[in-house]
Amino acid sequence: MRKVLAMVGSAVFLVIAPGFVAGLAPWWISRWRVEAPFFGTPLFRFVGDLLIAMGISGLLDSFVRFALQGVGTPAPVFPTRHLVVTGLYRYVRNPMYVAVVITIFGQGLILGNVTLLEYGGLVWLLFHAFVLVYEEPALRASFGSEYKVFCAEVPRWIPRLTPWKSHPEA
Repeated sequence: MRKVLAMVGSAVFLVIAPGFVAGLAPWWISRWRVEAPFFGTPLFRFVGDLLIAMGISGLLDSFVRFALQGVGTPAPVFPTRHLVVTGLYRYVRNPMYVAVVITIFGQGLILGNVTLLEYGGLVWLLFHAFVLVYEEPALRASFGSEYKVFCAEVPRWIPRLTPWKSHPEA
């Protein structure tokens, strides 16, 4: 029953939080009007497509892992019971935040919109502050040495080139 609630809670949180930050807010900023590609080259639009595809798939994968493996949601009101250290978490500690930011950057590249790129930078800065001030201290308090080892092995923002294999679930 708890896993079902976790799936429903994760789905609701997915629509509300990332849906707003990476969907509705970029639409408000750009109205999704396509401008000339950066530096006159369509390659930037292709890179933007790739970033959005990676962002959406990474976000969905992470939300499912939180619900099924962590038995909880990314929302602080219904946190996970278990530390999630599989999937993309073997490469980077914050794949959901990375996914949201690269989705915003992808939209900026597709649309040729500098303001969206600036917004993406601001979102990353706010995520970084939230992670330092609230999330990491809360996870240290909840998961102790398990989280400390995870932090020592997996970088916060720039993904590892190889997956972390030290965890038994990896």
